[in-house]
Amino acid sequence: MNIIQKSALVLTIIGAINWGLIGLFNFDLVAAIFGTMSIWSRVIYTIVGIAGIVNIMLLFVDLDDGR
Repeated sequence: MNIIQKSALVLTIIGAINWGLIGLFNFDLVAAIFGTMSIWSRVIYTIVGIAGIVNIMLLFVDLDDGR
């Protein structure tokens, strides 16, 4: 797993934790820190979304292959 995949995985985990907070407590951590739909929160949401797309590749890569 290269640095891009590891970074994308960390960002996806952060996004999942944020969604968990929204689902359980109706608390959006990104909005609380950066403001509701401010330019910065939109950038964070976009980066996490791109990270999720990058992680789709993990479904098709054999991680035991040593790459």
